[in-house]
Amino acid sequence: MNRSRVTTGAATGLTLMLALAACGDTGTETEEPMEPEANQEEADTNGDAEQEDAGADEDMEDSENMERSDDADDIDDMDDMDNGDDEETEGAEEDMEDSDAEGELSAVMPESTGDPFADARTAAQHMPGSAEDLSVGFTDALDISGEPQSESAELRGDLTAMFQEHVYLAGIAVATAYHAGADSDEFDLATETVDANSVAMADAVGELAGDDARESFLRNWREHIDYFVDYAVAAEAGDEEGMNQAVEDLREYTDGVGDFFERITDGELDSDTVTDSFNGHVDTLAAAVDSLAAGDPEAFTNLKMAADHVVEGSAVMSEGLGSTAGLEGDPNDEASELRAGLTANLNEHVYLAGIAVFVAYTDEEGTDSDAFAAAAEVVDDNAVELADSVGELAGEENREPFLELWRDHIGYFVDYAEAVAEEDDAAAETALMELDEYRGEAGEFFEEVSDGELEADEIADGLGMHVQTLGGAIDSMNEALVQND
Repeated sequence: MNRSRVTTGAATGLTLMLALAACGDTGTETEEPMEPEANQEEADTNGDAEQEDAGADEDMEDSENMERSDDADDIDDMDDMDNGDDEETEGAEEDMEDSDAEGELSAVMPESTGDPFADARTAAQHMPGSAEDLSVGFTDALDISGEPQSESAELRGDLTAMFQEHVYLAGIAVATAYHAGADSDEFDLATETVDANSVAMADAVGELAGDDARESFLRNWREHIDYFVDYAVAAEAGDEEGMNQAVEDLREYTDGVGDFFERITDGELDSDTVTDSFNGHVDTLAAAVDSLAAGDPEAFTNLKMAADHVVEGSAVMSEGLGSTAGLEGDPNDEASELRAGLTANLNEHVYLAGIAVFVAYTDEEGTDSDAFAAAAEVVDDNAVELADSVGELAGEENREPFLELWRDHIGYFVDYAEAVAEEDDAAAETALMELDEYRGEAGEFFEEVSDGELEADEIADGLGMHVQTLGGAIDSMNEALVQND
């Protein structure tokens, strides 16, 4: 395949600034972090209304063309967020059924839209539903305490997926700017997907705390990303004064976000606790930015650490928000913990796999490159974590068989990615047939270890969606990064 050489430190300071800036509002005027809604309304009467969602979008267009949809109807309720965007996946489910009925070639064929970033998000949004199904099966089989389908468990799963997604989509947007440029169509698509995640998080806050809280959260969320822009530009330039100023701004934001969540939860979330959690977000994501600016292979590991941290923070947020909203269930009971953990593992698998394929497609040495080796190592770290969870649930004797199966299916996705890039239809079909065989084997495995609580056919069907959506994301990356390069 024809690939252009890309290194993580190759972007200029301007490119890095634009890459990260598209994740948030780039307006030069800012407001005090997380100001009370009453003060925001007073500010609006003094002419600051342009800092609402539409104004933020206009600022993005002025800075580097990024149109964003701030429509609160993107996600209507918490059920939509738990199961992913139903409208995005409904067609894929129907197509999968059609493929099964045909009985020709592989039973499941990838479905893509041509937008690799939206397709990756669609593939990831399938995972919270799979995590729910697995947690229900294991809870019943093992008499695990708690309720994995309570409202509180659902909220924790949703927040886990969305905060984790925020970190990975931001990383993917930066990588895309390095490869295609901040003025490219690919970068436009990447930043649209980043913003879709931001709106989803704001909708989740608004669903629980009201429209005013939604607007405040979204505005300030974008603002905190602007401070990361300042930090990234300064780090790339070796500007210690600029880095220190950005950190100071970020610390002010974390104080404000702590006060915000304490206020909207009537004290259920302690300001200091929330601030400490967001300070960890600042520290870990700044470390990832440092490694990206330096071209350090540890960038992938550091990005995973940043994502792991926000997963921990989601537990804190779900407890306070759920209590204030009067949600039934306990977000910290054993079953809820299981659901959240599986959500994080499976959601992360999709994004790390997508990043690894991106590296393979954009490094001139492809899967033989050091960069791909580093990315693949982090993919395997995730696989080991998932196998550890299975071993704890189903016994150590089942850990290794699962890990072998899981690693095999990752290899088949790599085979598929290489085949489509080389336009080798026969090899691509072979990889899909291997994935199809894996679906059946994995279904039988889970049915056995759960004493029949997880049905083999249902597991295989769920993995069919995984193959269809992640394969579709690979097809879209191939089209955007290889065939059209």
